[in-house]
Amino acid sequence: MTKRIRKTSLEKLQEELVQVQTSMQQHKNNLEALKKQEMEIQEKIKLEQIKEISIMMDEHNVSIGELKALLTGTE
Repeated sequence: MTKRIRKTSLEKLQEELVQVQTSMQQHKNNLEALKKQEMEIQEKIKLEQIKEISIMMDEHNVSIGELKALLTGTE
């Protein structure tokens, strides 16, 4: 049986540092992916809201100009 060489404290700490850095990079990558997903969902929500407004405008025969005047308080 071969004798196993024990790691020094420095070697153990260096390995631990590499593991922590790897974990940090993975979390950073995950966070970036989640932020991208968040932005995509927010865009989809905006599109759905615009669709709802468009449907309501069609139902009430309101043009873009009329809606703008209504919202800005101008005639």
